[in-house]
Amino acid sequence: MDEDFRSLADRVRGESGGSGTCERLIGTEDTEELVAVLTAPQQPLWAREIAAFRLGCAGDRRAFEALVLLLNHRDPERCVSASYALFRLGDPRTPRAAAALATNALRTAYALHPVRLLTELRAPESVPALTATLGRLLAPGEPHWRVALACVEGLGQLGDGRARTVLEAARAHPRLAAAAEEALSRIA
Repeated sequence: MDEDFRSLADRVRGESGGSGTCERLIGTEDTEELVAVLTAPQQPLWAREIAAFRLGCAGDRRAFEALVLLLNHRDPERCVSASYALFRLGDPRTPRAAAALATNALRTAYALHPVRLLTELRAPESVPALTATLGRLLAPGEPHWRVALACVEGLGQLGDGRARTVLEAARAHPRLAAAAEEALSRIA
């Protein structure tokens, strides 16, 4: 059991109240049992999360939709687990889904993990989505500076010249200035 799965298991054990079902889902190697949890009605969220995580890490694309929903969840721990599993899933739909979540102005409060996933994926959608999101977040009074900072850092890691203009604009924001300078120094 790797560290990420151990962290998920510890968290959902608490949520499940020590359920035997929880322990079974953590330990099973039966992918069909995990898929059944994703498709059966009235399953608790913790059970669906375990199933989606395990299937995603195993490369089973039937977990994709559940993982995308979890990536956009209000609980950051669920977003972290979903991002980890989506990256390992290798589904070609993942960059588009992460870009849609990152650029959705109505869900900006939950965009931190989609932004980080886009950086990790290094997909064609990554730079356009991160620049669009960051550009929107540079507006006066915008409260989501942590998401903006993740965009700046991600664009620096990606090192794509298309981000130069928005990173130069980010230098004017006190919470983003140092990271924007660093990101600009990485652009070829």
